[in-house]
Amino acid sequence: MKSILRFQPDGHIDCLYTEAIDLRALGRLCVVRATDIRFNDSTQQWDVRHADTGAVLFSHASRAACLVWEHTHLQPGAGE
Repeated sequence: MKSILRFQPDGHIDCLYTEAIDLRALGRLCVVRATDIRFNDSTQQWDVRHADTGAVLFSHASRAACLVWEHTHLQPGAGE
């Protein structure tokens, strides 16, 4: 699985967190989730929700499929 770190001019890094790269070696971390994956009792599927707005971004019967979607669509450079 390929990991990308995108450094912003102010020093912030955009990435999907992975333990493949020890980000603690760069200094103190402040981790903010982009999404929240929860089981939806009504639909009987897993929902990938935007962490701030709660909007459903993707749904699937498999939580693993939601994790794949998250990695595919939220990795910096995924839309490029």
